[in-house]
Amino acid sequence: MTDRFTADVCIMGAGPVGGSLACRLAAAGVETVVVDRAALPPMEHPAFDGRAYAISAGSRRLLDEAGLWDRLPEPAQPIQEIRVSDGRVGRPASRLHLHFDSAELDAGPFGWMVEARGLRIALNAHMRALPSLRVLAPAEASVERRPDGVTVRIAGGPVVDCRVIIAAEGRNSPLREQAGIPVTRLPYGQTGMVCAISHQLPHHGIALEHFLPAGPFALLPMAPSADALAGGAPNVSAIVWTERRAMADRIMALDNARFEREIARRLGDHLGRIQVVGRRWSYPLSAMLAHRYVDTRLALAGDAAHGIHPIAGQGLNLGFRDAIVLADLLTEAVAAEQDPGDPALLTRYQRARRPDNMLMLGMTDGLDRLFSSDFPPLRLARDMGIAAVHRLGPLKRLFMRQAMGV
Repeated sequence: MTDRFTADVCIMGAGPVGGSLACRLAAAGVETVVVDRAALPPMEHPAFDGRAYAISAGSRRLLDEAGLWDRLPEPAQPIQEIRVSDGRVGRPASRLHLHFDSAELDAGPFGWMVEARGLRIALNAHMRALPSLRVLAPAEASVERRPDGVTVRIAGGPVVDCRVIIAAEGRNSPLREQAGIPVTRLPYGQTGMVCAISHQLPHHGIALEHFLPAGPFALLPMAPSADALAGGAPNVSAIVWTERRAMADRIMALDNARFEREIARRLGDHLGRIQVVGRRWSYPLSAMLAHRYVDTRLALAGDAAHGIHPIAGQGLNLGFRDAIVLADLLTEAVAAEQDPGDPALLTRYQRARRPDNMLMLGMTDGLDRLFSSDFPPLRLARDMGIAAVHRLGPLKRLFMRQAMGV
């Protein structure tokens, strides 16, 4: 006989957004099920792989309330300052730059750098420990949505009856496709390359964003990691590097010595000798926005709803903001013994999140197009704009609060 049980909420996708939302709901006593196609092993000793997340100050609220922050196996590295500059490969950055210092706001760091493996370890451990959360993974599921509820059938497993389902399965969301929700896509013809480096001199918690004609080159400070530093220099930072696709393919094919020289050409020598640690990663860049975020007893969250250029490092944080709003609305409804899949509630979620995500997509798209040009008059206008923001206190503080997500 097939096992059948009920829940308030079912979340499809146990990635950072879906998993964090599931933990947040379960921590508040909301009966939650999370389903993922991939297995979620304990991952007690994964190797350092070079990937990391920039968690904004505003997004930390979700991880704190979900009980995940205290489960991180390694300390997070605070981002205390951000330096933005414009330049060309192999040449000094413009002297006109923008410098953000979190001390000016007296509100703590802009955010924290967290190893991807660390958040995965915390998620996998915490999801299994919460009494109000049931994890079904690996699992293939079919979903039937009706005006009066949702039925999720697990292949070879149980049937789950719930009142609302959250699509957090990524950009190619099957639930979004099933609902017939159209999307707008913006291809960039660029590739994002991600890795970590060790370096001789300390980063002092300073993040760098260097705009180059082919795309932005960013350095993000990371906390020390014993296996990342084995045989290397005493400090670690993450690199997020955008190039046009043909050039990125050639760079990714280089051996480590030549790959490190290309990083140094863009980074400069202020951190001393550098060395790549862990793996290199690359992925094509594009933007995407779903035309609506809700359907019958369905809400989209994270990459299922939107994707932006990494130029501002806000992609995951937008997903966390989705999860914060959903968690507040769903928890409030369940506590009040109301229907968490009510159309009015889902409409409130869409109204709260879609404009913010549209604004960030437009801003990051505009920044990429503005800075991916080497036309001299445009370069001069950019540099003057950067310098003007640096000098105008109220505007500068507005940008800093945006970076913090508060």
